[in-house]
Amino acid sequence: MRATKAIIDIVALQHNFKMIKSLAPKSKIMAILKANAYGHGILQMGRQLSEASCIGVACLQEAIILREGGVKTDIVLLEGFFGEDEIPAIIDYGFSLVVHQNNQLAVLEKLSGAHKIPVWLKVDTGMHRLGFAPEESEEALNRLKNMSVVESIGIMSHLACADDPHSSMTTNQVRLLKKTIGKSDQDHYPISLANSAAILAWPETHFQLVRPGLLLYGVSPLLADNLLSSGQNHGLRPVMTLVSELIAMRQIKAGETVSYGASWTATKNTWIGTIGIGYGDGYPRSLPNGSPVWLNGIEVPIAGRVSMDMITVDLGEQTNASIGDRAVLWGSELPIEKIAAAAGTIPYELLCGITQRVAYEYRLSEND
Repeated sequence: MRATKAIIDIVALQHNFKMIKSLAPKSKIMAILKANAYGHGILQMGRQLSEASCIGVACLQEAIILREGGVKTDIVLLEGFFGEDEIPAIIDYGFSLVVHQNNQLAVLEKLSGAHKIPVWLKVDTGMHRLGFAPEESEEALNRLKNMSVVESIGIMSHLACADDPHSSMTTNQVRLLKKTIGKSDQDHYPISLANSAAILAWPETHFQLVRPGLLLYGVSPLLADNLLSSGQNHGLRPVMTLVSELIAMRQIKAGETVSYGASWTATKNTWIGTIGIGYGDGYPRSLPNGSPVWLNGIEVPIAGRVSMDMITVDLGEQTNASIGDRAVLWGSELPIEKIAAAAGTIPYELLCGITQRVAYEYRLSEND
């Protein structure tokens, strides 16, 4: 059987959750599980995060997978509903909503009956993607307060530059949110602002509820860390380790080329190893020559283009490698932040890009 798989470390997930609690001890936690829990498996992650106050997902389909899979934790639809036809399921399954535009308010105002929906009002403090403008927020809040269908109201916004600890944008957004809500309402309504980066770098954003996503999975969301370090520098542990194995080896001479387009040329006699993973598995084709792969305790460089099903690496003139050796593409031995930087992307994209043919192995204890 093909050895390519994503190993998911549940002990690491639980460790990271505890770390987040210690970073924001006065706040409740909304665990963000959208996009298949950032590629880790939405249902498996949801079952393991029962200590979270609630779970955040992008859409109704994700929420239903969790609820029908036995997850009883409150589930928040971070983009609200996309159409009026989703309302019956939202009520039946007991989901919470983010409301961010007037047409959603209009739909809710038409509802009647005994069923109640917890609601988060989203305020746009500078991201300019979703949410009511600050000058519109008071009216939107008053409309929600007058709806019989609304069970409770929280206030939410989203940070644009929290991953940059030196940006003034976050301070400005905090100031604008406080001004928009007003002192009396700050004490009356729960507030949620902090994403993963803000949990680490901006404690003034924590308020009553923080929303960790990438942080749960042991990856640093900070810009500088994507170049210089990893989540492990913050006491986190990577949850996903992407592995494969060496499936072939051959010697080539100086001057010979490797891979499509003859895109790598040997400067000396060397061994080339072929590893069974490629962009068909979600491994990024944009990785250049020299990008690292962990093999037998050392990093070896990619030699040639990433193919659909395979990559080739330079093992050197002398090697102890043999067919069947375990290769780590990212994870416990090789930070995903390092691979993302080499590929010119972000760890989020790599995690979410794992394809269906990659097997998943969930390890529930240190001994698995």
